[in-house]
Amino acid sequence: MRCRVTPAAVVVSGDRDGAPAAFTARRAGHLITMMLMRAPGVYRAESDTEVLIAEMHRGAYATGRRVLDLGTGTGAVALAAARAGASSVTAVDLSARSVAAARLNAGLAGLAVDVRRGDLFAPVAGERFDLVVSNPPYVPARTQRLPRHARARCWDGGTDGRAVLDRICSGAADVLSDDGQILLVHSALCGTRTTVDALGDAGFAPTVLTRVRIPFGPVLRARAAMLEERGMIAAGERVEELVVVAGIRGEKASRADDLRTRELRGSDR
Repeated sequence: MRCRVTPAAVVVSGDRDGAPAAFTARRAGHLITMMLMRAPGVYRAESDTEVLIAEMHRGAYATGRRVLDLGTGTGAVALAAARAGASSVTAVDLSARSVAAARLNAGLAGLAVDVRRGDLFAPVAGERFDLVVSNPPYVPARTQRLPRHARARCWDGGTDGRAVLDRICSGAADVLSDDGQILLVHSALCGTRTTVDALGDAGFAPTVLTRVRIPFGPVLRARAAMLEERGMIAAGERVEELVVVAGIRGEKASRADDLRTRELRGSDR
């Protein structure tokens, strides 16, 4: 399978579970390629992964910093942070298979990534980082109950898509240094403005770094009728907007606070 998005490019191939998948992102005119192994039930690096990595590189967010990747999946974002010169990278996932995949991929790439199993911030309680990055489950689901073992736990985010996202927004400050930052990617379907407000309430100066429109994937296509019934999309709408939202703490936050409203202009989601 191949897919391309702008402003950066991604190529994903070798889609069979357990087979190597080539994940290629474009950074400053150069291609970054990762060979990623994943078992059944491990989230495959997709367009949202690529968009998050592209913004992390564009702003040099990871360089020289202690990075925490929440919901690491195959470890794609953690590996990208390590390659970008992070001083340390810690990756967390609730799934034992994802933890195994991320450890394997880090080892195959020869990169130092500390991969831990657990629920979001629990495995790093009492530690501090300079950057939190996350591509959490954010697809609106039929119920608020999050699956524990089904494949859908890779993307189900409760009825509004925010069950995991809101926990990250409210808890990130507890593991960040005084001038730490957070980068989140998700669909505008679960509320760009809501994320900006949640980060603001948690003491961050938030801003929307990028917006990318892509066609619905298989999961959203299967749930289109439900989303239409809930009024989350218009009838026949089959394109979603991916957003990367950043939050800054400390003195940088006060200088960036005026961006909070400006970056949301033109979108109610």
